Amino acid sequence: MKLSVCGKGGSGKSTITTLMAKELASRGKRVLVIDSDESNYGLHQQLGMDLPKEFTGYFGGKDKALKIFMPGELLGALGLGRFAKKFFTEDMTLDEIPSEFVERKGNILLMSGGKIHDANEGCACPINGVISQFVEHLKLGKDDVVLLDMEAGVEHFGRGTDNTSDAVLMVVDPSYESLKLSSKISEICSQIQHPIYYVLNKVTGKSEDAMKENISNKENIVGVLPAKDDVMAQGLSGDELTGEYPEISALVDKLFA
Repeated sequence: MKLSVCGKGGSGKSTITTLMAKELASRGKRVLVIDSDESNYGLHQQLGMDLPKEFTGYFGGKDKALKIFMPGELLGALGLGRFAKKFFTEDMTLDEIPSEFVERKGNILLMSGGKIHDANEGCACPINGVISQFVEHLKLGKDDVVLLDMEAGVEHFGRGTDNTSDAVLMVVDPSYESLKLSSKISEICSQIQHPIYYVLNKVTGKSEDAMKENISNKENIVGVLPAKDDVMAQGLSGDELTGEYPEISALVDKLFA
């Protein structure tokens, strides 16, 4: 299964991705975590891993990748996307990912599409283009799972980055913005014919009922995670996320049964 994890900034996407990856790995699954957020510099620390070399380097770096990708974007805008150049023309397995672009820790593998490092360096389109085509051509074994930690908001949907995943998990925190965003992402997932699931995060007793009331398709709520002081403390310090959480185990049961 290839699962995109999305939500507003600060909702806990990377935290949920990390905890799910660790739970799946403990069950004997081989988990590829793809850092698809060009502004997130902490996912690898939560996993207790080094940040891998950026995968755009496989094509000579972001600037060279842009020269490949942008003609395809322009052709797509004209309805001629079938003529676009491709980053990948052949399928790849987890074992065939070039070793310099992946970090490994037990059953967890980590890749990074790329980051924005400097002012005025341009958009993240080629980063997303590399990742989406890679995921499209990635062939999984029966015990392989891919988790894509997406950038905040909905722009990645506009770029089509999520089209090659199998489903979308939205992390919803107790805020008006997040609840409104849940409706938009539900609409978008309907357009791309992807199932959408929700996990309510940082929930308190007072907020749970209000959050559930404002999710349009409540039957797709697959987890409710309470606010946890130890998780928040580790997030503030940049330490690896550790600990066992029954809520994460239940979430994994529902998503990967």
